[in-house]
Amino acid sequence: MSQLLNYKVEGNGQPIILIHGLFGNLDNLGLLARDLRADYQVISVDLRNHGQSFQSDQHTYDLMAQDLIQLVNELKLETYTLIGHSMGGKVAMQVCAIDHDRVEQLIVLDMAPVQYTQSRHDNVFNGLKAVLSERPTSRKQALEVLANHIELDGVRQFLGKSLYNSGDHFTWRFNVQSLWENYWQILGWTPIQQVDTPTLFIKGGDSDYLTAEHQTQVQQQFSNVKAHVIANTGHWLHAEKPSEVLRVIRKHLR
Repeated sequence: MSQLLNYKVEGNGQPIILIHGLFGNLDNLGLLARDLRADYQVISVDLRNHGQSFQSDQHTYDLMAQDLIQLVNELKLETYTLIGHSMGGKVAMQVCAIDHDRVEQLIVLDMAPVQYTQSRHDNVFNGLKAVLSERPTSRKQALEVLANHIELDGVRQFLGKSLYNSGDHFTWRFNVQSLWENYWQILGWTPIQQVDTPTLFIKGGDSDYLTAEHQTQVQQQFSNVKAHVIANTGHWLHAEKPSEVLRVIRKHLR
């Protein structure tokens, strides 16, 4: 039996599971959780190799989906809704393929059910590895090491949320080595058998993760699907325009 994912439950009502993306943790969709917990039971998870969940040298969508379904069984959920961002969106789609009888609704934030062929995180991995090798003794020092590799302050701050003091130095909660070795698995995707779960794709208007050319592949895998574009946002749409994203999510959930 595999280990149980680390998770947090807030609120009461129909269960909604929130799934973060690559290099994230269960706090990443916190802006959504804080709003939705007023009307729903919100379950935020740390995926394997992230946050305070277990680490593994394997990191495939099938395994991540099985991890989540094991948690659903442990919590004895009869039905539930999934909201996933980026890599978490792919995990949500894979769960839907396996457990579609229980998944009431699926909401995917800025991710397509396709294999991506372009490496997007080389500078991030270089920064993460530099922190591992330099063993900084303060958070400030760790962020300075990151700054040699990652220009955008917002990206450094996001990654910094997964730094912790291991005793004599600061290091990462996520499993850098496994994520690096499995990176092409994370970019990859095996198309699923078409599901009829009510599905909403929310796209950041300025992001290239979900584009018009993906429409055919989306419709081949999801027969009951809608899409909504949040203008003037990138891949981190839920952080950039949380109130707009929440409005679209709540309308879909109704």
